[in-house]
Amino acid sequence: MCDKREHQGDKSNRELLVELMESYGDMVLRVAFTYVKERQLAEDISQEVFIRCYQSLDSFENRSSYKSWLYRITVNCCKDYVKSWSFRNLISKSLVKESDQNIDAVDSQVVKKEERDLLFKQVLKLSVKLREVLIFYYYEDLTVDEAANVLEVNPNTVKSRLYRARKALKNHLEGGMVLEK
Repeated sequence: MCDKREHQGDKSNRELLVELMESYGDMVLRVAFTYVKERQLAEDISQEVFIRCYQSLDSFENRSSYKSWLYRITVNCCKDYVKSWSFRNLISKSLVKESDQNIDAVDSQVVKKEERDLLFKQVLKLSVKLREVLIFYYYEDLTVDEAANVLEVNPNTVKSRLYRARKALKNHLEGGMVLEK
C-alpha cells in the first residue's frame, strides 16, 4: 500500500478509503480501545475516524503519511468522545453491565486478544497521558518523535511520560502501588 497521495494514481477516494481501512483499521481500533476501554465504543469511534478521513481526503496535503494522519484523527476523535457528556455520564453503567457479546469480526478478535493480556490490562489502568505514550511507543512502534508529533507535545514530554508509565507499571506488577489516576 502506498502511503502518499501522489502515488495513488487514478484511484477514487472510495478505493483509497477501502485501502486505508484494510491497512490501518486494526491500528485505529486498538488506539480507540485504549482511550474508551470498551469494544463497542472503540468500534464506533473507528467508524467515525474513517468517516472523517473520507470527508477530508481531498484536503490531505502529504505533509505526513496516511498512518500519521489517521493516528491524529483517531486521537482527536477519542479525546472528543472522552470529553463528551455521554462518555462521562454513561460509561459507568456500561462497565457495571459488561456483557461479553460474541462478535466474530476480525477487529473484535484483535481487541479480545489484547483484553486478555495482563500487561495490557495494567496499561489500561494508567492515566490517558501515560497510557497513550505507551500504546504509541510499544504497541504501535512509533518513535518518541513520531509519538510527540501525533500527540502534539514536546519529545521530552513523551520521554518523561514513558518513564513515569514504566515506573507505575513496574510498581503495580511487583505488587506495589496503585497506578496513577
